[in-house]
This record gives sequence, C-alpha cells and structure tokens, in this order.
Amino acid sequence: MKGCPLSCLWCHNPESRMPLAEFVRMENRCMACGLCSEEELAGHGTRVLTDMDLEACPTGALQKAGHEMEPAALVKLLLKDRIFFDESGGGVTFSGGEPLLQMLFLIKTLELLRDEGVHTALDTCGFAPWKDLQEAAQRSTLVLYDLKLMDEDRHRAATGQSNRIILDNLKALSEMHTEIRIRVPVIPSINDDDDNMEATARFLSSLAGVRQVDLLPYHRIGEPKFARMGMTYTLAGLQAPTQQRLDSLAAIFRGRGLVTTIGGRS
Repeated sequence: MKGCPLSCLWCHNPESRMPLAEFVRMENRCMACGLCSEEELAGHGTRVLTDMDLEACPTGALQKAGHEMEPAALVKLLLKDRIFFDESGGGVTFSGGEPLLQMLFLIKTLELLRDEGVHTALDTCGFAPWKDLQEAAQRSTLVLYDLKLMDEDRHRAATGQSNRIILDNLKALSEMHTEIRIRVPVIPSINDDDDNMEATARFLSSLAGVRQVDLLPYHRIGEPKFARMGMTYTLAGLQAPTQQRLDSLAAIFRGRGLVTTIGGRS
C-alpha cells in the first residue's frame, strides 16, 4: 500500500513513499521521443504526467506506480489464490509503505478476509496513532513489526522521525497481541553496531507478545528504484553484512532467549 511516514535511508520501496499514484521512467528503455512531459515536481523527482502520457509511450519506458481499488474488489482478486493459502498455511500480508495510513480501506479489507477465513498479517513500521494500530492488530492474525534503532536521535537521522511512538506502541501491542514477529533490518554503519543490537534485544526480551525476531540483511534492490524516481540514493556503494557478522548479531538476540532468524530462516 502506498504512503509512508518514514523516509529510511535504505528504503527498498521508494515508489511507496507517496500516497498517490506516481509515474516512473525506465531510463534504459526511454528513447527520448518527446511524447511525454519532462516537468518535475518541486522537492520530489517524479514527473508531472498523465495516463495519456503512459498510453503514448512507445517503448514501455513510462510506468505507473499505484492505482486505486475498493476493498471488495481486492478481496475478490486475492481469493483467486485461495488454493495456495490453504495448501501452504499462508494468507495475505498488508505492507507498503505503511498500511496504517489507509485505515478505512485496511480495516474493511481485513474484515472481509477474516469473514472468508483467510490468515492475515499486518506489516507495520509502528509509527501511527495507537488507536489505529490497535484496531488493525485486533483484525490481524499476525503482526510483523519493524524495529530499526533504539536511540531516538539516531533513529531520526536514519528515518526522518522519532522512535518514541514506535517503542510505546510496541509495548502496548505486546500486552494485547500474542503473535508478533519483530523485523530488524541490518544496515552496516547505520544500526548494526553491538550497542544498538544489544539494546534492541534487551528491550524485546521484556515483551511478552514477541514470538520471533527476524534479522533482515541489507540489500541494494532499492538503489535502482531511486534513480527511476529521480531521487538520490545516499547509501550508494554500501555492501551487505557478511554472514559472520549476521551470525554474531543473531547470537546477541538468542542470548536473550529470543527465537531469531536471519532473513526469515533459522
């Protein structure tokens, strides 16, 4: 779902930051034919374009990120994959961006899926009013909760926002939901130091509802997306953490009694 209150330096879905549909250009396909506008929005790299420009593009270089749907239409589409849900034990995950920014749509869709007996997961950064998180979590079988940095100043520098609401919300969530998986991105030079990881593990070990911690190694999937959006990727050239470093960090969490995976795998 589009729209996110954070602007993480390592974001791998920059096309989901803005809540409205956007146009992106695949430069390797663009033949500079001049059929579409080149005017740019102030402060953001997406171009002021229309669906007519999209249709006129002869090479498919111009693409649209995002479109509107009604809850019932989305559920009808999702249920076409029901056989896979039933066989795998999976279901539907709401991610983004931040799904809590679209509460009316989210709640209605979660309720429709629950009526159909579909397992649902909410993937959230936690930066939202507690009332919104509470309502969405009550309708979700599983909550995937992002936790990036424990120090408020460092969190603000890396994501553009304070982490106070995120930490307070997680405390409250752990008291009312029994299925919470924490997702910790491991970003070299940003949050992978022992002090931050030890503080994170210490905090999580005090929360009753936390079932598992997933350490998610940094990757560079988002880097070319920034270029397509006309945005600057400030972590260009940053390398993924080594397996040895990931194992060392996992040991910190396991030492606190937390079931911990690397990339979602034990």
